[in-house]
Amino acid sequence: MSFLKHTSLAAMALGAILGATPVAAQSAAEALEQLAGQVLSTGPNGEAPTAASEISLSEADLEAIRAMNATAAIVLHYGGNDWSQAQVNGLRHQFEIMGIEVIAVTDAGFSAATQMSDIETIMAQNPSIIVSIPTDPVATASAYRMAAERGVELVFMDNVPAGLTAGEDYVSVVSADNYGNGVASAHLMAQALGEEGGEIGIVYHAADFFVTRQRYDAFRATIEENYPNIEIVAEQGIGGPDFIGDAERVASAMMISNRGIDGIWAVWDVPAEGVIAAARAAGRDDLIITTIDLGENVAIDMARGGYIHGLGAQRPFEQGVTEAILAGYGLLDREAPAYVALPALPVMQDNLLDAWEEVYSTEAPATVVGSMQ
Repeated sequence: MSFLKHTSLAAMALGAILGATPVAAQSAAEALEQLAGQVLSTGPNGEAPTAASEISLSEADLEAIRAMNATAAIVLHYGGNDWSQAQVNGLRHQFEIMGIEVIAVTDAGFSAATQMSDIETIMAQNPSIIVSIPTDPVATASAYRMAAERGVELVFMDNVPAGLTAGEDYVSVVSADNYGNGVASAHLMAQALGEEGGEIGIVYHAADFFVTRQRYDAFRATIEENYPNIEIVAEQGIGGPDFIGDAERVASAMMISNRGIDGIWAVWDVPAEGVIAAARAAGRDDLIITTIDLGENVAIDMARGGYIHGLGAQRPFEQGVTEAILAGYGLLDREAPAYVALPALPVMQDNLLDAWEEVYSTEAPATVVGSMQ
């Protein structure tokens, strides 16, 4: 399905969720407040979301799981960012409570072939559980199906392999509200631009990746449906793996081709770092950037009052905890919801330190705290 078709569907979904009163009739700040506690995303197959707060294990459940001496492997698409590390931390924390040994954590470096090899290697250790995010939902599907057929309890982060069915091949998928975070980052952009609006660019993820597509759909639809004074004048996809370098080159080209551009949205924090680098090189101290994911480098920039006006944050530590609990559902042969989601968290400088603690379940690092203006 094309980006434009997704955007059209996303706009319809957003309108249905927010009701008959257009967001444009509100301020951006009011629209951001309206997001609190909501989940706007649907699952990879259109599933309605179940709140993560509804997923739990009793003490009797924990005792039963501890007696199983189960093992788990965490198979990442990419491990080199704060989001991935927080996911692993949340998983390890909850698995320890459940008496489950983590026998492997792998990083595929965004390579589907590497991830398939990782799964084959892990299967030689006979894990009870695999928690994973597919690098490519089509290319990796056969490896995950093989694991499912051998009785491994599969729980997915954000996306699912093509052709696998919840409740049969895997337990559940857990995600942040990526659509909601896209909405939040659009309202934050509008808030920064003010009533006069302006021209903006979009740096999206040029891959068949469910969660990043939802972010793009939501940002674009929210701007187009609610802020007629903001014009999207340029958009370009990046494929990685050098997301910082790719985003820097794309953003530089946008600023050259559109001298009046006022802001650029980046699909997550790592490409946003590339946009920051491009703005610095161009001497564009006035450029406004919004994004998704509370990484340390964008947090430092925000703390300093730099380019990052605001962002929509995921809750990766809590997501990891929820994934581990759902793995317990699989071990207990308990029915689980197909799609579980956590609400978006709009972040600006004034709530940055509190948001960091909510996202990572730890205090903000000294690099961020020391940068606060």
